[in-house]
Amino acid sequence: MNVLPPDVRFSVLDRSLTLEGEHPATALRHAVAFAREVERLGYHRFWVAEHHSVPGVAGSAPTVLAAAVAAVTERIRVGTGGVMLPNHQPLVVAEQFGVLEALYPGRIDLGVGRSVGFTDGIRAALGRGKDAAEDFPERLAELLGYFLGTQDVHPGVHARPAEGLRPAPFVLATGAGADHAAGAGVPLVVATAIGEDRMLSAIERYRAGFRPSAWSARPYVVIAGTVAVADSAQAADDLLLPEAWAAAYSRTRGTFPPLISAAQIRAAAPTGRAREHLDAALRGQIHGTAETVGAELAALFARTGADEFLVTTSTHDRAGRLDSARRLAELAGLAPRIDAAVTG
Repeated sequence: MNVLPPDVRFSVLDRSLTLEGEHPATALRHAVAFAREVERLGYHRFWVAEHHSVPGVAGSAPTVLAAAVAAVTERIRVGTGGVMLPNHQPLVVAEQFGVLEALYPGRIDLGVGRSVGFTDGIRAALGRGKDAAEDFPERLAELLGYFLGTQDVHPGVHARPAEGLRPAPFVLATGAGADHAAGAGVPLVVATAIGEDRMLSAIERYRAGFRPSAWSARPYVVIAGTVAVADSAQAADDLLLPEAWAAAYSRTRGTFPPLISAAQIRAAAPTGRAREHLDAALRGQIHGTAETVGAELAALFARTGADEFLVTTSTHDRAGRLDSARRLAELAGLAPRIDAAVTG
């Protein structure tokens, strides 16, 4: 039975995490295959992410991967969560998404973020410094202007075939991202991982400062978070444990590794500081049986008034991830939208 608000959308973010001993190509192929299953289950969007030089992440070129996903799906919206705008010239991003929107009209989402490479080496390879995010509002305005035909940073320059097309833009709320999204009049994506107080503050600032635009007449809030639904709390916990372990490992070793199984992690019995980091990585995630998850999501929507939930479930057990997606789709009352018009 659907206990969630009937007008709330559910979507999926896939970060293309690799498993121990697996070639990155396998993770990318799994992402594309998962997108087809997600579409069949009735989810609204399927997004991919951008990470550079991370051992456990295969997704380094989100526009390329989004094109592969769009090519094998028919109705689901496809996009990025997100392209890190400080790493790229706005003209190039506009051209890439213009091509995507031209090939798959009405199905492309342009999610952008403010993060820069997290090591000196990555930033140097990208040609960007630590302060690269400071000009994000200007770069965002330039990017959106290429689609509207209003950019004036480079007179006489036009993004082909982007001009006149309308992929749906979103801004990820890292730091001042909520204020930038409000100022640009575009939808906001905010992660539960930043903590309840910061999440609610970002949403409040966004709604208060929102300016209607050619992109959106009203505020639109997407909550992103980790969800795992299984037939028991233990099974759901096992789904979340591998990514949480990798996150904890990165805190102590400085690198995010490929995922290992929950059984391996439990056998190792982390203690002390490793256990503390692991517990911190698991904190705030929504998992359990359908009844438990439904109650937690309903409470979250009541607190935030969000329009959409973007599900991120990365795990060593890919069959379990698909089963979790099925259970959540059933819980949310999703159904394949075979005859429905695709909207932004």
